[in-house]
Amino acid sequence: MSNSKLLAALCYFSVFFSPLLVPVIVYFVSGDREVKHHAKRSFVSHLVPVILLIAGLIIFSFSMFSYTNNMNGMMGGNFGFWQLTPFLFMLIYGLLLLAILIWNVFQGIKVLR
Repeated sequence: MSNSKLLAALCYFSVFFSPLLVPVIVYFVSGDREVKHHAKRSFVSHLVPVILLIAGLIIFSFSMFSYTNNMNGMMGGNFGFWQLTPFLFMLIYGLLLLAILIWNVFQGIKVLR
């Protein structure tokens, strides 16, 4: 097994211990084109959950603002869209994170073969 395959697989497996740092370091340190390709792919796959987490924080902010507006207004028992959105987001985010984790493990094993 060559060092380039191990480096490329390490980029994918780094989702467990250092998701964004390892692919960036390998991309800039390695001179092999194939390793750089895998480092770039793994970096993008590790970046997707971070971007979604930022979007989730924004959604959570809107839902909290909506909740405080409902508390200041009428005290109705309606459960609006913005109150339900964080729960939907957590469900979608969890499923997507699991899919990305499985994809990274699959790609890491595929590179090692």
